[in-house]
Amino acid sequence: MMKSKLSVFLFLLPLQMLLAQEVYVDSLYKVKEPITKTYAEKDGEKLIVDLYQPENSEKKRPTIVFMHGGGFSGGSPKNPQEVRFTKTAAAKGYNVALISYRLTRKNKSFGCDFAAEGKIKTFQMAAEDYMDAVKYLIDHASEFSIDENKIIAGGSSAGAEAVLNAIYNPQLMFGTENPYKDIQFSAVISLAGAIVDVRYLNKEQAIPGLFFHGTADQLVPYATAPHHYCEPSEPGYIILDGAETITEKLQKLNTSYLFFSFDGAGHEISGMPFQYFPQLFGFLKNVVFQNMKIQETVYE
Repeated sequence: MMKSKLSVFLFLLPLQMLLAQEVYVDSLYKVKEPITKTYAEKDGEKLIVDLYQPENSEKKRPTIVFMHGGGFSGGSPKNPQEVRFTKTAAAKGYNVALISYRLTRKNKSFGCDFAAEGKIKTFQMAAEDYMDAVKYLIDHASEFSIDENKIIAGGSSAGAEAVLNAIYNPQLMFGTENPYKDIQFSAVISLAGAIVDVRYLNKEQAIPGLFFHGTADQLVPYATAPHHYCEPSEPGYIILDGAETITEKLQKLNTSYLFFSFDGAGHEISGMPFQYFPQLFGFLKNVVFQNMKIQETVYE
């Protein structure tokens, strides 16, 4: 009899431990091998999505769609940092999609010698690619076990610029006849990103945001400043609004945000913030799934 009770106790113990952990916060699942799909073919190039999924989790899962950095000239969804992030998130119960996109500035400048009009066009094309990838995933939601009502955007550096512009500046990216207007996001993660003009960000587009940015970033403005800090006389002079300016606007619009501001740090903040993953996933849990209101800036 005692042996029988002990067996039941030993069976229930791991179950109780599992129940004490939180889905979307703790690592609960094994991660499947990624599947690669082509979401579009443009200019003779196949654009792909690498989709990572948890094993034996919910039938409809929140999905993070992440766009890599690289100055619109390089980078890859195979980047080891982003793959590590992806596997971490998938183990918590998320689908995570890493996407490729047209590298329109490959072997070309994206600095002060590249005309501002060309920079806007670059943002527009990358934003279009991002939204096409999201649309592909939503169109195949049942195949990939995606909860189309829980899509979380994310990007690093150039990828963050494309993603933020697609979400917060859709009029400037896609015009008044926005073909993606029916796509809704639950939150956005930005690693050293910026948008073209915060004045176009209104309540309709103001989704919760999680931002990481260094105050001394010399490529993507921390607040409001010229892109790459170009001089007004240079062709590439264009004013962008970075994380500080965006979060100030989100505060006025009564929208949730969590902003990690790194004093004296440069563009290296575009790298994956591994040590801040507990706060990152905690913010998503609280805001996306529990509808909590958070407006906080953390100075590091």
